[in-house]
This record gives sequence, C-alpha cells and structure tokens, in this order.
Amino acid sequence: MVVLINIIKIINLILLSYFAGSGMYFLIFALASRFYKETKTEKSLQKKRKAIILIPGYKEDEVIVETAKAAAEHHSNLCHCEVWVIADSFRTQTLNELYKLPVNTLPVSFTKSTKSKAIRLCLGQLRSDYDYAIVLDADNIPAPGFVDHLANRMNKGFSVVQGHRTAKNNNTSLAILDGISEEVNNAIFRKGHQVLGLSASLIGSAFMFDFHLFRALMNETEAVGGFDKELELMLAQRNIPIAYAPKAIVYDEKIQKTSDFVHQRRRWLAAQIKYLSQISLPQLWHHLSRGDFDYPDKALQFIVPPRVLALGFTSLMTVLQFVLNQYTKSPIFNPQIWGLAFLATALAVTLSLPVSSYSIKTLRALVSLPKTFGLMVLALLRSKGANKQFIHTQHGLKH
Repeated sequence: MVVLINIIKIINLILLSYFAGSGMYFLIFALASRFYKETKTEKSLQKKRKAIILIPGYKEDEVIVETAKAAAEHHSNLCHCEVWVIADSFRTQTLNELYKLPVNTLPVSFTKSTKSKAIRLCLGQLRSDYDYAIVLDADNIPAPGFVDHLANRMNKGFSVVQGHRTAKNNNTSLAILDGISEEVNNAIFRKGHQVLGLSASLIGSAFMFDFHLFRALMNETEAVGGFDKELELMLAQRNIPIAYAPKAIVYDEKIQKTSDFVHQRRRWLAAQIKYLSQISLPQLWHHLSRGDFDYPDKALQFIVPPRVLALGFTSLMTVLQFVLNQYTKSPIFNPQIWGLAFLATALAVTLSLPVSSYSIKTLRALVSLPKTFGLMVLALLRSKGANKQFIHTQHGLKH
C-alpha cells in the first residue's frame, strides 16, 4: 500500500509540475504582451526591393483563384512583388483560371506531396535576384499594407519577419475558437516574446524571409508536416532572430469541421513531438552558456501543451482531486494547487484575447470548449506517425 501511495504521489507531482510550469510560461508571456509597443515606421527606401510571393497549395481548387487574385492585386510601396502559385494536383479547370491571372503558375505532382517539396522545387527554378521571399497559404488573403509592414521590419535589420494571421471567418463555433486560438498564439508566442527580447514564433504562412536565407534553409528541410517548426529550429541554432509585424495582417480561413480540426491538430502535435526529439542537449548548453535564449525557449515551446489541452486537463484534475480528497481525506490529493495551475492558464488566455473577442458570439462558442478538448485528446492519441505522411486540410468556406 505504501508503494502504491508513493507511485501516486510521484505521478501527481510530475503532472502537476508539468501543467503548473506550462501555465506559468503562458502567463509570463501573456502579461508581457500587454506591454507591446509598435515600432516607428521607416521611411520608404529610394529603391524598391524585389519580393516573390509563394503560394503552395495541394488540391486547393476552391480557394486558390481568390487568393492568387488578391496577391496579384496587392499594392506595395516598398516592393515589386512577383506571385508564384505552386499548384499541386489541381484540376485542369482551376489551372486554366490561374493562367488568366497576372501570376506565375507552376503545376507540380509528387508521389508523396509536402509543402516543403513544392516550395523547394519552385525555388530551384527561380533567379537569384530577389531580396525577399513571402509565403502565403492557398486560403490566405493579405490585407492592405501587408507587404510594406513586413518590409519595414526587414529594413530595421531583420532577416525573418512573421506577419499577423487572423480569422477570415467566424461562421461556426469551431471557427470562432480556432480564431481565438490564433490570437492567443499571436499574443503569447509573438508579442510577449518580442517584449522580453526573444524571437517570435513562425506560423506556416504570412511571413517574409531574406530570399537567399530562405532558399538555403529550404534546401535543408526534410519536413513532411510542420516545416515552419523545422525552420524555427534552424534559425534558433544559427541565432537568427524572428521579428513580428502585427500590422501585417493576413486573413486565414479557420477550421469549420471537426474532422478537419482533428487532422490539422494531429499534424501540429506530431510536428511538435518530432522537433522536441531533435533538441540537442549539447546545443542547449552551448546556447545557454553564451546567453542565447532563443534555442532553449524553442525547446520549451515544444514541451508545453496546447492551451485547450492544458485548460481541459487542469480543470478535470482539479475536480477529480477535490472529489478524491473529500472521499479519502488524503493529503496526496491537492485540488487547490491544481486549481492554481488552471487559473494561470485561464488568466494567460484571457489576457491574450483582443477586445474584439469579447462578444456574445464568443460566449456561445465557449460552450463547445469541452468538445474541443475531446477533439484535441483524440488528435493527440492519433498523432503517432502523422509526421511521416502528408495530412491535407481541405479549405473552402461552407455556410
């Protein structure tokens, strides 16, 4: 009996340390994000830079024409923009529509399709006289000034700048929660990190790279899913910081179907686990000893759970430990500390929400949080092996 009690104590302590530590991590950066201040806009350069906008897509026939048209019509005062659509397995009718637009269309087909393969193939066919490379997803619509806000940050000496992805749609509860999750990430992993002198994190699109750096890194990528995580790790290893441009807005379609949500999160979780396993302890010590904290912070980002999982698990454990404590009167179970772990994560999420999120529609969507937690658990359970195959998330607004 004593052995069993000790095992329960150890398991409880490990889980509590993990989720309480994650909650504090979220809370620190959420608090820091409240102190974020915009940098002053640089004056326009006398000579415009050359930028290439890459739009890779796999069977994105429903959305690609709108995105390609928006990218082609996007006006920039600082850059001459050239648009390339990398059309993987698109229908002939879609390709014909793309050929009518002032964009370059590169039809491709792979035995095993990946985003990184498509981008790498396109980069291999391009000239070397570009200054910047921009990546958009097939469902992304850039807002006015998107390219210029990125270029302004590049003009300050950065080689990589992440833009601000925000929700294009809020037509379902799942889409609303997905949009909220995006904004929480923007606050914690981008604004908060910038305030504390750390690199912002990349998303899979809406970012700008120095062209030659991007091509060099993409030639090294082997990612099936989560190529942005691989890029982050390579940048952290090289001590190349990532800036954030919150005014560089791109409208991104949010998940509407539960099956798509599970597929997408399954892919993300698998990528997170994969790149956590690639964290090198000697490199970790090397960066820490030199006072370079981006690489160690990247390791922490791969360790902490998604907020929905953290909220769901800590709330369940608080209730469970309260019941067990009342039933057994055992000091092993401590609902108060688990409650504090839940509150830390909940407060971090609350502090990260933009004012526009406080609405009746959001309150209604919050009712489906338990269901979302269940979907995340399902995605986690099915994440094994997801980084070895391409998992496609279908886009196209459904009303």
